Amino acid sequence: MPQRHRSVRTLSVLLLSGAMLHGVNAWAKPAKPEAPVAEASAVGPVDDHPVLREIAAQVDPAQLHATIEKLVSFGTRHTLSDTTSPDRGIGAARAWVKSRFEAISKDCGGCLTVVTPAQTVSGKRVPTPTEVMDVVAVLKGTEEPQRVILIAGHLDSRVTDVMNATADAPGANDDASGVAAAIEAARVLSHHKFRATLVFAALSGEEQGLLGGKVLADYAKEQGWQVEADLNNDIVGNTQGEDGVVDNTHIRVFSEGTKAVETVKQANQRRYSGGEVDSPSRNLARYMDSIATRYLDNFSVRMVYRTDRFGRGGDQVPFLEAGFPAVRVTEAHENYTRQHQDLRTEGGVRYGDTIDGVDFPYLAQVTRLNALTMASLAWAPAPLSDVKVEGALRHDTTLSWTKVPGAVGYRAWWRDTLAPSWQHDRWAGDATTVTLPNIVIDDWFFGVAAVSKDGYASPVVYPGPAGSFVAMPDPAGP
Repeated sequence: MPQRHRSVRTLSVLLLSGAMLHGVNAWAKPAKPEAPVAEASAVGPVDDHPVLREIAAQVDPAQLHATIEKLVSFGTRHTLSDTTSPDRGIGAARAWVKSRFEAISKDCGGCLTVVTPAQTVSGKRVPTPTEVMDVVAVLKGTEEPQRVILIAGHLDSRVTDVMNATADAPGANDDASGVAAAIEAARVLSHHKFRATLVFAALSGEEQGLLGGKVLADYAKEQGWQVEADLNNDIVGNTQGEDGVVDNTHIRVFSEGTKAVETVKQANQRRYSGGEVDSPSRNLARYMDSIATRYLDNFSVRMVYRTDRFGRGGDQVPFLEAGFPAVRVTEAHENYTRQHQDLRTEGGVRYGDTIDGVDFPYLAQVTRLNALTMASLAWAPAPLSDVKVEGALRHDTTLSWTKVPGAVGYRAWWRDTLAPSWQHDRWAGDATTVTLPNIVIDDWFFGVAAVSKDGYASPVVYPGPAGSFVAMPDPAGP
C-alpha cells in the first residue's frame, strides 16, 4: 500500500531534493516527464481504514511485558535444554506458549487452531538427535484459506557458548520480544475475520542453525500454504545502543534483493532488464513502510537492502529458500552487550539479555506495525502473479495482468530507477491492462497492485519472475 502523496522524511534527502510532494519525482532529471494526473473520479476506492487504527490502539504494552516476564522465568530456553521440567527449559516454555495460544482461542470462540510441527535433527550445533518443535496458531481465512500471512519469533535463547544448555539465558530481547509480538498480534487480530489465513508462530532452534524456521517452512509446503509474507521478528525490543544513543522511532526491515530460488535463466533476464531491487520481499518491506507512514505516529521503517545483518542470519532465510517472500524485522540500534552473553558484570559493564533492556512502548509500536501489516494483507486481494510490461521503441508503456479474486480494480505504479519507494500511480479500474502515455519504459520501474472494494491493496508486484510472489517457470527464449 504505497503512499500516493508521500513526503520525504529525512533531512538529508530533503536538502538534496527539495520537498517531495504530490508524487513529484525527487530523483528525476528536469527533462523527465512527470506522472500523468488521474481524474478525481477515477482514483479507485479510498485506501484509509479506521479499523486499522482501532487494531493499533488495542496492542497493550502490559501484555507484552507479561509475556516476556513469563518466558524469562523459565531460566533458559536453549534448544538442547530440559524438555520435561514443568518450570525450566525449552519444554516448559513451549508448553506455556501453547497454553497461551489456546487461551486466546477460547476468548475468540475457538477461532485458532494450535499445532506443533516438529522434526528430529542433528548437526554441528545439535550433536545428538533432538526434537525441534514450533508452536503455531492458525486463524483460518474465510475466503482464501490457502493464502497465508505469517508472523514469527524464536523461542530459544543462548549465552556466550552456543552449546551451553544449562546456564541461565533469559533471552528477553533475543527473542522473547519477537515471540511476545506474535502472541500479542494473535490476541488482537483473533477478534477479526480475514479473507486470508493468519499464522502466529514461536519457533525453536534458531540459535542452533535456523532449525525452527526450516521446520515451519517445510510444514507450510506440506500443508499447501501459499505464504505471501513471513514477518520474522527477531530482536525487536531494545532502543539503546552501547554508545548510549536511543532510537525509539525507527524499526529496520531487511529484505533480499534477488530471490534465493532464482534460476540461472531468470537471473540472466533480470541482469539485463532489471528487478534487482524488486523481489517480492523487497516490495513487502515497502508495504510495511507505507503502513507505518500512514497509521503510526512518530514511528517509521528503515528499509535495509540486505537479507539480514552483515554476516548474520535469521529464521526468514529458510522461508526464502523455500520460495516464500520473507523479511526480517529488527530494532534500529542494537546493543551487543545484551546479545549472546553470559550474565555478568565486567569492566563496569553489565552483560546479558535481561528484561530491563526491553523498551515496552517501543515493542508495542513494533507489534502494531506487524499487526496492521498482517490485517491489511489479509483483507486485500492476493498479489498478482503474471504482471507483464511492454514498451520497447515506444513513448508509452503498457502493463498487463490477470485478474485475481476479491479485486474490484488494479493500480499501476511506477518510480524512478533510483527511488526507494513507489512514486506515481494510475488507477486502471477493473481492467487487465493499462497504457501510460509518455512514460518511457527505459526510465522507470513498474508494478501493479490489486485493490479490494474496501480499498485494501496487495503489495505492488514487479513484472516477471523477479517480482512474482509465487514461483514462475523460466522465461521463453534463449
